[in-house]
Amino acid sequence: MGKVWVAAGAAVAAGLGFVMLLVVGVYVVAGNLATGVAGGAKALAKGTVPAAYQQLVQKWGNLCPAINPALLAAQLYQESRWQTDAVSHADARGIAQFIPSTWAAYGIDGDGDGDRDIWDPKDAIPSAASYDCALARHVKDVPGDPTNNMLAAYNSGPYRVIDAGGVPAITETRNYVRNIRALEESFAAPVGRVDPSRQAAGAIAYAQKKLGTPYLWGGNGTAEQGGRFDCSGLTKAAYESVGIELPRVANDQYNAGPHPKRDELLPGDLVFFSDDLSDSRAIRHVGIYVGGGYMIDAPRPGAVIRFDPIDTPDYFGATRVTEDGAKALPTTV
Repeated sequence: MGKVWVAAGAAVAAGLGFVMLLVVGVYVVAGNLATGVAGGAKALAKGTVPAAYQQLVQKWGNLCPAINPALLAAQLYQESRWQTDAVSHADARGIAQFIPSTWAAYGIDGDGDGDRDIWDPKDAIPSAASYDCALARHVKDVPGDPTNNMLAAYNSGPYRVIDAGGVPAITETRNYVRNIRALEESFAAPVGRVDPSRQAAGAIAYAQKKLGTPYLWGGNGTAEQGGRFDCSGLTKAAYESVGIELPRVANDQYNAGPHPKRDELLPGDLVFFSDDLSDSRAIRHVGIYVGGGYMIDAPRPGAVIRFDPIDTPDYFGATRVTEDGAKALPTTV
């Protein structure tokens, strides 16, 4: 997962050699400034939803108070990773993963063309929002957070939520609620500053030790591979060294936390690059930001792990990795 970069010269590398001395100071300041991702209405973060579905998610994500566009996007990503032809082992179908019997009861004609097509995102996405809102009405009198109760009803059924007086003590259901709420923050455009990552300094330290290592397509740094990496293999290994398990592919790593703006980047943020700046699924390169407009990355075949500038025409955006965000990412469709 490489790309062609302009080499950062030896002087630049030397100038960034003291980056770890700056990380602690940067994070002390950032910790004092951070206000977190605000609650309330959540707009979609740039490029997190494929362009073909962004308007649908934005519109139908505001159907009722229990949902919002970022939450709806998180559900759809968790269910199918935006794959319109996805079929699960339980015969859940399409981008919203409806089981046919549930579709028969709750599927709607979202685009008004006279049919209800479980495979058509223009019907399936509105139906997912409509089903969420129907479940929220079923459990509206249950104590606790209404969105959490709605998600629990989606996973385990509304009557279990009613009987339990909230999210039932079912491991699968509690994990589902936790994962969707964590993913919600990765699809939401932050309001205010994003909290700094506690593990960032360790991830940078790991990447710094790999400077000068030759690139290897598909490299995970194993002994059999001579300790070599590609871009997402390096970022995965760096965060794994501090106890955070990231997906293997760069475009999935983008959803491992909230997305700071360019002028709010902190060392340790993952920075991403794409030829399509409207769709995170098209991301093809990732590096670890170290400050001063530079990252450590494994750029391409024939190159070595090095410092490179991030301000290029294909800069897509950034992710501040969180443990909860990484845990929430789906591993299968």
